[in-house]
Amino acid sequence: MQKRMNWPCIGILTILVSSNFPALQAQRLADAPSTVMLAKNIQRQNAVDAPGAPQTATMLNGHPGQMPSQASLKKETNAGLATSIPQQLTLGEAEQIAVRNNPRIRVSQLLARAQHQAYRETRSAYLPQIDVGAVAADADSGSRFTFDNLRSTRLLTHVGGGLDMHQLITDFGHTSNLIASSKLYEKAQNANALASQLDVVLVTDQAFYNALEAQALVKVAEQTVDTRQTTDKQITELTKNKLRSTIDLAFADENLARAQLLLLDAQAQYNEDLNALTSVLGFDKPMQYSLVEDDKSLSVPPPDQDALVQMALKQRPDLMALDYDQQAAKKYTRAEWEQLMPSLSTMGVVGGTPVRDARYFNSNWFGAIGANLEIPVFNGFLYTSQAHEADDRAKAVQENERDLRDRVVRDVRNAWLQTNTSYQKIAVTEKLLQAANLGLDLAQARYKLGLSSIVELSESQLEQTQASIENINAQFEYELSLAALNYQIGNMP
Repeated sequence: MQKRMNWPCIGILTILVSSNFPALQAQRLADAPSTVMLAKNIQRQNAVDAPGAPQTATMLNGHPGQMPSQASLKKETNAGLATSIPQQLTLGEAEQIAVRNNPRIRVSQLLARAQHQAYRETRSAYLPQIDVGAVAADADSGSRFTFDNLRSTRLLTHVGGGLDMHQLITDFGHTSNLIASSKLYEKAQNANALASQLDVVLVTDQAFYNALEAQALVKVAEQTVDTRQTTDKQITELTKNKLRSTIDLAFADENLARAQLLLLDAQAQYNEDLNALTSVLGFDKPMQYSLVEDDKSLSVPPPDQDALVQMALKQRPDLMALDYDQQAAKKYTRAEWEQLMPSLSTMGVVGGTPVRDARYFNSNWFGAIGANLEIPVFNGFLYTSQAHEADDRAKAVQENERDLRDRVVRDVRNAWLQTNTSYQKIAVTEKLLQAANLGLDLAQARYKLGLSSIVELSESQLEQTQASIENINAQFEYELSLAALNYQIGNMP
């Protein structure tokens, strides 16, 4: 089986050096495959416009995050998935389980590993290309033609094998810029993997606090039912003894029914939030566990929003990913322009033919080395069009990065304002709850003394329940706003 060289028609200089070969053997070597074809192995990927994560930072509440290396990504990807949830689940444990078990993180890690292999594929153009082969042919010696083109000037009976080696010497920057571009795309994908991890952490925090808030509201609803059941029993006995009217009993029954509806709604909401948290943790079946709130006092919001903005611009991995994408696009643009430069490579072949026709083969071995210079002259403006396309795409990535920076600044400032507002609401709702508790105590005392009606008592009970709910909502709203602020500035727990 013989191969035929597809030489470029213009700009090829070939030099062959051989020894102890007849003219026919030299001709067969000249028809060996060329090695100047270089594969373009760069993936063009659009910039990802998604909320991001950090490289390194000091958290508002936590520890710094770090850009994952290829080794750590591989280790995390191959790590065993979580199989259960602790009976008493804290926020930190929930975050660890989600990072270890959520499929979105695994997908981003696998994509980062795939991009590393793309970089290795591109780099392979600088390494030697070595092929080993063998051939055996039984032919009518001296035949001149075959039916499928002029594959050879003669068909000869022979058995042989050898080694073929190709090595790129230089293409004046084309391949080196392709490699640099591919490496930068790998860094961008690593940053995107870290951004995905931060996304999952934020969703986990939100699901955890929502479920914890619903759990607290269930307790409030249970206390409300207990209190109104006691009141309802008391009024029922007083009504039986003709000390209270049936109107009072009707109001008491209505208040108890409303409290029971509140409890049902709170329990349903808690179950829904618990299912949402279980899903974020990466499980597709119900898990039995209860949530435990960390024993810590509320921290004061950070005072300087400008410092947070600067921190976000340095740490957000989505910004880092776009920056790497922009650098990669510039390298790729240079590589496209450098297709117009010459390409120089070497090739060599060595082997033997233990079975041969002595009329045409004087030696049982063959070998040759050569140099191949390819100079592009004209290809219908293909290379220049590719270079202009790459340049426009690089500019588009640059504009995407500028747009993301503007949105990061806006989101950080909004998150800071929301955090401060939520913190102030806590103090207001605590005062409101104290006033509502005092009002309920006074209303109950007045009702027992017969100085007020059941309407006043019912309103006091309703106001106390609403104040309790608002106080709980304010506390968890602040926790959620802190988690969102950490997310916006790119802090990894």
